[in-house]
Amino acid sequence: MNFSEVFKLSSLLCKFSPDGKYLASCVQYRLVVRDVNTLQILQLYTCLDQIQHIEWSADSLFILCAMYKRGLVQVWSLEQPEWHCKIDEGSAGLVASCWSPDGRHILNTTEFHLRITVWSLCTKSVSYIKYPKACLQGITFTRDGRYMALAERRDCKDYVSIFVCSDWQLLRHFDTDTQDLTGIEWAPNGCVLAVWDTCLEYKILLYSLDGRLLSAYSAYEWSLGIKSVAWSPSSQFLAVGSYDGKVRILNHVTWKMITEFGHPATINNPKIVVYKEAEKSPQLGLGCLSFPPHRAGAGPLPSSESKFSLQTLKPVTDRANPKIGIGMLAFSPDSYFLATRNDNIPNAVWVWDIQKLRLFAVLEQLSPVRAFQWDPQQPRLAICTGGSRLYLWSPAGCMSVQVPGEGDFAVLSLCWHLSGDSMALLSKDHFCLCFLETEAVVGTACRQLGGHT
Repeated sequence: MNFSEVFKLSSLLCKFSPDGKYLASCVQYRLVVRDVNTLQILQLYTCLDQIQHIEWSADSLFILCAMYKRGLVQVWSLEQPEWHCKIDEGSAGLVASCWSPDGRHILNTTEFHLRITVWSLCTKSVSYIKYPKACLQGITFTRDGRYMALAERRDCKDYVSIFVCSDWQLLRHFDTDTQDLTGIEWAPNGCVLAVWDTCLEYKILLYSLDGRLLSAYSAYEWSLGIKSVAWSPSSQFLAVGSYDGKVRILNHVTWKMITEFGHPATINNPKIVVYKEAEKSPQLGLGCLSFPPHRAGAGPLPSSESKFSLQTLKPVTDRANPKIGIGMLAFSPDSYFLATRNDNIPNAVWVWDIQKLRLFAVLEQLSPVRAFQWDPQQPRLAICTGGSRLYLWSPAGCMSVQVPGEGDFAVLSLCWHLSGDSMALLSKDHFCLCFLETEAVVGTACRQLGGHT
């Protein structure tokens, strides 16, 4: 495993292009585009104010920079560096900006969610969409780029409109049986739209492309409900994370629950592998400790030793957004595994075997988990905790690597390259690239407790 030199960064704004050729990063009001292989600067663009959001077009030919404080969006071309576009929303303000799937239209959401303005880079035409709802996730595109679903609020009632992205014509418009719609998301195959309600009302609704209600699911009443939702890449499963500390898996045939995964503070099953980060380890440099040799013929640990308690956090329940429930969910690219984090057990990542519907492994870190993300090409999970170490898990084992550099490089976030051969590690003011060996031998600087490998 190798690391690049450290580069400056602002606001954790660093993204690989969809084709994997470029890496864009921001330093205050400057946009830097590098070649992924050489890390040489290909283009340096200067914006009119500090950049608050960047996004690549789907074909990697353009990149937009949003400056919400100024109500501005600037668009830059990789093929024609002298060409650029400026969109000024003026007094309407700007709170969100994103590309359409064709990479030739930009959707800007004005302040107070009064409207969405669709700007065409080709014809310079402008279209308006009224009544967008101010919610956690109110816009979602199908993966093939043909349709957009938009959450709306009209006359104190929730609606969903489905648009054809080629000409922005309205395809379907229907109301949803929700008290206060919080999010919408298409299944990866684009056939089903998931709509979920406020955390005060446990309800998730599944709609077809023509607006028919396929199913409605509610696990319980009179308590905080849904906190996170994730589709499996195969579209066969929908994982629903709840405030009660459980993940419920719905299947795509009947849309009924097939199982639920609890997140108890004590692991009682001796067959579950638990990795615990060690407090101190020898001076390893960039090396890793190997697993302790497994004793031949050794059986499960005695029941008194097979229990393992995870560090829990007592939530403050009389304040908004209590730190309880499943706050993070992510399926592996092959849909075989699901990674979760229970917010009142913040130091642990749970890995579930979706084929066998059981717990596969638990990783407990010394610090709360800030982010985790799956390798796009294989079931390999990268984890960061805001410290100077990077953690990797795969079915073969777990490893911990010190990020080199002057002083501590606090890894706050990370993102994989689409090849899975490298990833960008982001700190508050800097970033670096981590290059993984293709045939890396997986070791560990963690202590394995119970179970077998």
